[in-house]
Amino acid sequence: MTRKLFGTDGVRGRANTYPMTAEMALKLGAAAGRFFRRDKSPSHRVVIGKDTRLSGYMIENALTAGFTSTGMNVLLLGPVPTPAVGLLTSSMRADVGVMISASHNEATDNGIKFFGPDGFKLSDEAEAEIERLVFAEVAPAKAENIGRAKRIDDGRSRYLERVKGTFPAGLRLDGMKVVIDCANGAAYRAAPDVLWELGAEVIPLGVDPDGFNINDGVGSTKPRAAQAKVIETGADVGICLDGDADRVVLIDEKGQLADGDQIMALFAARWADEGRLKGHTLAATVMSNLGLERYLAERSILLHRTPVGDRHVVEAMRRYGLNLGGEQSGHIVMTDYATTGDGMIAGLQFLAEMVRGGRKASELARNFETVPQLLRNVRFEQGQAPLEIGSVKKAISDAEARLEGSGRLLIRKSGTEPLIRVMAECEDEVLLTQVVGDVVNAVEAEI
Repeated sequence: MTRKLFGTDGVRGRANTYPMTAEMALKLGAAAGRFFRRDKSPSHRVVIGKDTRLSGYMIENALTAGFTSTGMNVLLLGPVPTPAVGLLTSSMRADVGVMISASHNEATDNGIKFFGPDGFKLSDEAEAEIERLVFAEVAPAKAENIGRAKRIDDGRSRYLERVKGTFPAGLRLDGMKVVIDCANGAAYRAAPDVLWELGAEVIPLGVDPDGFNINDGVGSTKPRAAQAKVIETGADVGICLDGDADRVVLIDEKGQLADGDQIMALFAARWADEGRLKGHTLAATVMSNLGLERYLAERSILLHRTPVGDRHVVEAMRRYGLNLGGEQSGHIVMTDYATTGDGMIAGLQFLAEMVRGGRKASELARNFETVPQLLRNVRFEQGQAPLEIGSVKKAISDAEARLEGSGRLLIRKSGTEPLIRVMAECEDEVLLTQVVGDVVNAVEAEI
């Protein structure tokens, strides 16, 4: 079945524009409700969380109507991080969990992510079946079986305690100054609270959401403000989350960035030394830098590459029994602690390494030299992605031939935005710029 709604991370788009309309959210709620109401149990429940976008209210209400129309009882968590939804879906014995968020996208976008009863994101097969039900007739529940909805006030505190519980026993953050950038998003209250309760001096940034400013000049994709704040305040480290707090980038005391690859390198080496890296393997996507692969190989750690998207990383981890994986963008998945990427848990594990060894962030955040990597995005109108056009295919083939033996090329259509992503790695930066430019020019010419 050709997927019309679901991308690499749920359903996403511009709010109040197909497919992110109230009508579609209602249909998705009804379809997911029908999909997860397979038995005759008298009680079925769904937990729904959201980030801080204005459109979250509209989508939350529409989803609630859809779910209750099929007899599901709805528990509304309010603004919580995406990993909190995964946790609470499982711990509250819900049949399904939903996060309303467009992650790192701008405020005018929104999205809907589903979690199964085990707290993990849905498989391709489950999403395909829900999508089929959206475009079919979903029979509503009888009038006497319509579901109820209520607010849950302690969802954030439950999550907060879980996150604190992942910090090693006996360690504290006393005397440590931490900048925490919450992107004006879902973790704007939980993240500063976690750090303060563990003893840190907290310097908050991006903690004043107004419905429109999520990811606006702050957060993991726009870390300059946090870098400046680390330098200005003399902080020991900076932690930058994205809008739904499932990804993180770190800033050392010098203001330098550490992306997901560097964080994974640190954790993989540490866990391997301790004998706790399952399969002696790290799962990461095709976007992870070649430098990470070389670093792991030097330590006899295997790298299992997956398609882009933390959901694909988690699927590989579950299939092969792994417990560490993630993305260069900052999704760090540690299934010993959580069912999906969790920016705060990853940040705390980094802080634990600092405290345990009495080391500065700069000593831990630069584990390998990156191979020069260049990524350019080409925006297109929906339905116009030209990757199968002859001239574009030839440009890609020519670029691959020029890079053979010295680098690699990755071309893909984004699963979350109308973008063609052109990425290459090569030691020769002149050649790198040329091959990426040639492919981008070919794509732009057809658009």
